[in-house]
Amino acid sequence: MKIVKLFKNKRPVVSFEVFPPKPDVPIENIYDSLDKFKDLNPDYISVTYGAGGSTRGRTVEIASKIKNELGIESMAHFTCVGHTKEEICALLDQMRSHKLENILALRGDPPLNQPDFDFSKNPYRYANELIREIKVKNGFCIAAAAYVEGHVESARIKDDLINLKRKVDEGADFLITQLFFDNRMFYDFLDKLISLNINCPVTAGIMPVLKADQLKVIAAKSGCSIPARLVLLMDKYADNPEDLRKAGIEYSAAQIRDLVENGVDGIHLYTMNRPKSTRKILEQAGLLYRMHQEAYVSKQLSSFPLF
Repeated sequence: MKIVKLFKNKRPVVSFEVFPPKPDVPIENIYDSLDKFKDLNPDYISVTYGAGGSTRGRTVEIASKIKNELGIESMAHFTCVGHTKEEICALLDQMRSHKLENILALRGDPPLNQPDFDFSKNPYRYANELIREIKVKNGFCIAAAAYVEGHVESARIKDDLINLKRKVDEGADFLITQLFFDNRMFYDFLDKLISLNINCPVTAGIMPVLKADQLKVIAAKSGCSIPARLVLLMDKYADNPEDLRKAGIEYSAAQIRDLVENGVDGIHLYTMNRPKSTRKILEQAGLLYRMHQEAYVSKQLSSFPLF
């Protein structure tokens, strides 16, 4: 199923992001987590793509397992960094052969250990150019990344919004935001999209606050600000990782509750491959029971004979 169709039938569409194990780690290590994520009944699960395409084979394999074995819709991340046109076409064909219908199209990070990587030498320098190429390959539903506070490499938020508009104009069906920790910024961002006539669904990307050091690194890399309230929370529990995890789960759950109350199109949880914490967040946000009910109703309806 094309994910964009889900937004026509329900709010919010709830999804998870997982990442493949490193190349030197057996891929089976993630399978137990996937079974636990399945028990939570997400609408779909996305699978990340390593810097410079370092995990591209595993991305397709895991996305295929999620859809074809676990029976959950999946979305494969797909970047254009370091790929030739021929490689990109071959990868799209490979995805289609695995019955994958959904792609998150990204420029991507430079290959590891190449901080001075020259993006201008790529056949596709930007995500909008990749989206245009994918759109030619009919059959894919395309998601694009959005940055509530602007892309870290963009000098002005206005420029980043123009780039986002290009992605939508080239064929992006819906947007997924990078992490943010202040919902007011997200609502301001939605107002900016309306002013640009960007009318596709927008899913809010939520990063659980589980480890202070990890969060600070991710926030710095993404250009996301950390509100004073969250900084105080991390400082308060700096010497107690378990209490920080519990407080962080409640922070994320409170974010989600507010977003749902205000009619958000979707919630995309950056799970960090942690099903236990993901379950706790959904429980405290009041979404887990609803997701189980929806799954039950869907199963019952599918069992009715057609006349």
